Amino acid sequence: MNPTHALRIDGLRFAYPGGARVVDVRELRLERGEQMLLTGGSGSGKSTLLHLIAGLEEPSEGHVEVAGRKIHHLHGAQRDRYRGTHIGMIFQTFNLLHGFSALENVEAALMFGGASAAEQKERAHQLLRRLGIERVDATPDQLSVGQQQRVAVARAVACKPALVLADEPTASLDPENAAAAMDLIQNACRENNAALLCVSHDPAMAERFTKQEELMSLRIKAETRTPATERRGTPA
Repeated sequence: MNPTHALRIDGLRFAYPGGARVVDVRELRLERGEQMLLTGGSGSGKSTLLHLIAGLEEPSEGHVEVAGRKIHHLHGAQRDRYRGTHIGMIFQTFNLLHGFSALENVEAALMFGGASAAEQKERAHQLLRRLGIERVDATPDQLSVGQQQRVAVARAVACKPALVLADEPTASLDPENAAAAMDLIQNACRENNAALLCVSHDPAMAERFTKQEELMSLRIKAETRTPATERRGTPA
């Protein structure tokens, strides 16, 4: 086990019952502090891969290791707790809890960390103010889109996760706000030494990442390393 691995994928495959493979990744590694852009067209399986990494979907084959633990070996509340403390997630629609304040949205993430209520409130305050949110008692519908994005980033890094997953994080934003949002996400991950795996089909993202992969190329690599007999479906 390499303690610097934030993410390690081996032989990961996923297919819906009776359907073609949606995800086929032979190998993927991401170290603490590294940032990777994963590209692919609509329907290529990018979001499904993130759901597999987060343990929200069960793979057909293979393993996903996050911060040294195989996440699919954990079950029920144990997996939920591990996800909550080791994986931050940023969605294109933010998925903030409506009816809860910005502060309460971040505190909800911190509940998994085992800190006291007072400690949770203090860290949530610090994160939100560092990210420019002064109205911590405002609900999501009282905040601008850009402010909602900042709350989502604060929530994602609140527990100092090993890995942050960002699913088309700028899709709902105009170019100016998109650039600001990505600055925010990448800087927050650097400050917390969290690995970042960002999936997007936005060409403007390419210049931000030195480490990049195309999901289809990962699938092709997997297929070329698969024995020919297995590809034909004949017994080995």
